[in-house]
Amino acid sequence: MIKITSLVVTGLLTVSTVKAQVPAPGAKQTKSILLWGATVHVGNGKVLEGGAVGFKDGKISFVASGDDLKKMKLDKNAYDTTINIDGKHVYPGFIAPNSTLGLSEIDEVRATKDFAEVGQFNPHVRSLIAFNTDSKVSSTVRTNGVLYAQVTPRNGTISGKSSILSLDGWNWEDAVLKTDDGIHVNFPNSIQRHGWWAEPEPSSTNDKYTDEVNKLKKFFTDANYYCNNKEVQETNLRCEAMRPVFEGKASVYFHANYVKDIIGVVNFSNYFKLKNVVVVGGRDAWKVTKLLKENSVSVMVNRLHDLPNLEQEDVDQPFKLPYLLQKDSVLFCIQNEGDMEGMNTRNLPFLAGTACAYGLTKEQALAAITYNAAKIMKVDDKIGTIETGKNASLIVSTGDALDMRTNNIEWAFIDGRKVNLNNTQKDLYNKYMNKYNLPK
Repeated sequence: MIKITSLVVTGLLTVSTVKAQVPAPGAKQTKSILLWGATVHVGNGKVLEGGAVGFKDGKISFVASGDDLKKMKLDKNAYDTTINIDGKHVYPGFIAPNSTLGLSEIDEVRATKDFAEVGQFNPHVRSLIAFNTDSKVSSTVRTNGVLYAQVTPRNGTISGKSSILSLDGWNWEDAVLKTDDGIHVNFPNSIQRHGWWAEPEPSSTNDKYTDEVNKLKKFFTDANYYCNNKEVQETNLRCEAMRPVFEGKASVYFHANYVKDIIGVVNFSNYFKLKNVVVVGGRDAWKVTKLLKENSVSVMVNRLHDLPNLEQEDVDQPFKLPYLLQKDSVLFCIQNEGDMEGMNTRNLPFLAGTACAYGLTKEQALAAITYNAAKIMKVDDKIGTIETGKNASLIVSTGDALDMRTNNIEWAFIDGRKVNLNNTQKDLYNKYMNKYNLPK
């Protein structure tokens, strides 16, 4: 039973009880909170048993283990509200990289999909301004602990710019954590796959591969000339959008899976002297770990719950990929691109849990959806771990949050704001359980 020892909770830890299709965003934190007695998973590999976490004004102000608490004299009265959560688990809020959350509502209804623009080279397209904070999908994802998403455009050779947003806010201006963190490039595929996952057909070589790479190279060359030539006077929006890339202020996310394509990404990046290069997908990344490490290229691992890339691979090859990258010290995180990726983002912690069964420790798997993701996207100074000075964005679970059998998120905070974990699916569940007077 949760014991609240300092109680002026009205308006602080409660949220509106008025039912709505999409819960209202949490109110700004005005009173300090101290959580104590829990197992604190910092996110960087450290675990603090019987620990405490305090936060004020949206920032984490205190973190300590149970042993440290015994050595110090913690004045709990220094916090407006102290909550004993003995036996529970505290985690950093989970982060969903390379996601269409907020850009797509119903996959089969084209009018609800706002993640793609016409044309092949669209570095000037920004996902940020299309983000829908009233998405019903986002509220279902928060329930499993996912509090942030890298909202990413799709399609074309250069899809556009992603931004990192919290999944709780009145509008995108409220929700944004980092604006235009990088551009997304769909590097040409050397192998073309045919059929679909249930009825795959033999793959074939892409005869246009070299031409497609050359077209991409020409665009980068033209954009680089534009950005570095002061004599150019006419504004070109597409080329102008590439300026942060060449200045090293924005990351470049190359979507690539096959060995030849990943090697091509590294060579392409070195040719243009690009910084902050990330491979998204990287199914074959385990075959070129030395190359990736030597060139400081990180990987956003594709959805683990998938089929192998090639017929001759082990059936559990996708599950083993995180461990193989971890073993060779390649920085990686886990993402969830694929069919119905928006609503399936709720399974992000369970993808990390699967990686635990195939080589990773629990804390390494947790880092793959918290600290590593934040580090790759250059926001680790704000989120990703539970450390003093960082944003108070964390979750409290009654059990192991990476296990679908025990994941039960009781509370979530974003910047110290109490997040409403209700959603449409919960409302429907309660509606019909009450209708037939069934036990919940």
